[in-house]
Amino acid sequence: MDTTALHGWAAGEAGRPASPDWTIPQHWERYTPEEHATWATLYRRQMALLPGRACAAFVDGMQRLPIEPDRIPNFEALSDVLMRHTGWQVVAVPGLVPDDVFFEHLANRRFPAGQFIRRADQLDYLQEPDVFHDVFGHVPMLLNPVMADFIQAYGVGGLRAQRLGALEMLARVYWYTVEFGLVREDGGLRIFGAGIVSSAAESVFCLDSPSPNRIAFALERVMRTRYRIDDFQQTYFVLDRLEDLLRLAEIDFTPLYERVARLEPLPPDAVLPEDDVITRGDGRYHRAKMTPMA
Repeated sequence: MDTTALHGWAAGEAGRPASPDWTIPQHWERYTPEEHATWATLYRRQMALLPGRACAAFVDGMQRLPIEPDRIPNFEALSDVLMRHTGWQVVAVPGLVPDDVFFEHLANRRFPAGQFIRRADQLDYLQEPDVFHDVFGHVPMLLNPVMADFIQAYGVGGLRAQRLGALEMLARVYWYTVEFGLVREDGGLRIFGAGIVSSAAESVFCLDSPSPNRIAFALERVMRTRYRIDDFQQTYFVLDRLEDLLRLAEIDFTPLYERVARLEPLPPDAVLPEDDVITRGDGRYHRAKMTPMA
């Protein structure tokens, strides 16, 4: 792999900044017209897709934060608004950061956002989270008190899970909520996960495609379920309401880790007899992409 194209922790020692918390200046003034144009293309594409798809909390955050259509947001301006309402701030990092650094930031209500933006030829897929994913996808939800409290609790829980050797199980909870979560709202399903809301293709796939499973969220079930990092999800878990996240923030996960660790992990497309299935997917998308072995 050519690590020169990667950022932050993904680039190895070359991506490590001087600061121990991995923060760097955003240097907003250094973004080029081409980089602002990339933001504008991504922003307008998503804003055309998301009405009727994104949850109310995301829409509210977008309306109240200084996130403009034609330029990459300034992290200081975002933090000024967030601090007044939920006590969060956005800090710039070069890209991915080590898990302990990530959890420490979240535990202290600092959201680490990648400072770089993808190239114009990477609009549809990027293997790392960039400023568009981190700011457009995550930051509007930080203005919601429920999500603000949940993500801080996740940071605290992540530090504990590391000590207990249970990080993989907790990471699945984050993946299937903060990154790829759906919620019931206004008589239908709505998106609140940042990985979906920042993706043009998955914003449509997660709600419209007959391929994936859509299953009511159950904590231990989610903790057992592997996920896709290379393609659309094969299963989406659905909250009855965002406020259910607060209950997760109050749970002692230690006995859950012990219980789930004794069970076999589940593949991303699993459907169990006890699942509350909202939509049973036909798997056609991922099945069509499978190629016979030579």
